[in-house]
Amino acid sequence: MSMSRFGGFPLAGLDFYEDLEADNSKTFWTAHKSVYDEAIKTPMVALTTELEPHFGPAKIFRPYRDVRFSKDKTPYKTAQGAVVRVAPGCGWYVQIGAAGLYIGGGFYAGTPTQLAQLRATIDDEVRGTELEVILAKLTTVGLTVGGDKLKTKPKGYEADHPRIDLLRHKSITCGKEFGAPAWLDTPRASKEVHKAWENMRPLVEWLAAVVS
Repeated sequence: MSMSRFGGFPLAGLDFYEDLEADNSKTFWTAHKSVYDEAIKTPMVALTTELEPHFGPAKIFRPYRDVRFSKDKTPYKTAQGAVVRVAPGCGWYVQIGAAGLYIGGGFYAGTPTQLAQLRATIDDEVRGTELEVILAKLTTVGLTVGGDKLKTKPKGYEADHPRIDLLRHKSITCGKEFGAPAWLDTPRASKEVHKAWENMRPLVEWLAAVVS
């Protein structure tokens, strides 16, 4: 089976997700599955295959929602994501949806043990300062630092800790909403994901070393 080269994400994929948000039903999905396959799944497979030598193999998420424990019973996800994991709960991410392209990375889901390791490392003067420098550089290249945070200070740390804001994080991510730029449906989109992930590499590798 020959692998198709990545040529960008067709704008038909964004239209598909916009329509799916309005009619998230099996009837719509079945009638338009060929658009999903051609404009979303095939380009995502080609993109992640192209980036694999530089970042590692990706997991492409299934398009079906797990509705067993959810009040929202709509059957399909309204965006297609893929993740390259470098440690449990840690790695690079790319997503295409109605709003366009999102590129991200970081530590997004961890165990209590991982979170304790992360906070102990942030607490350390040398290692914690390293993280501050990495995050500052990310903002200078246009990436937004985010992640879930506690509203109060974590147990065991003082409110006047010099890195209290970082210690409140339950996850640390960075990313950018690119929307639908003119290059989205061209091969340049691969270069843009590569560039963004490379910018995120110091953060991803710092976090992976801590939570592994």
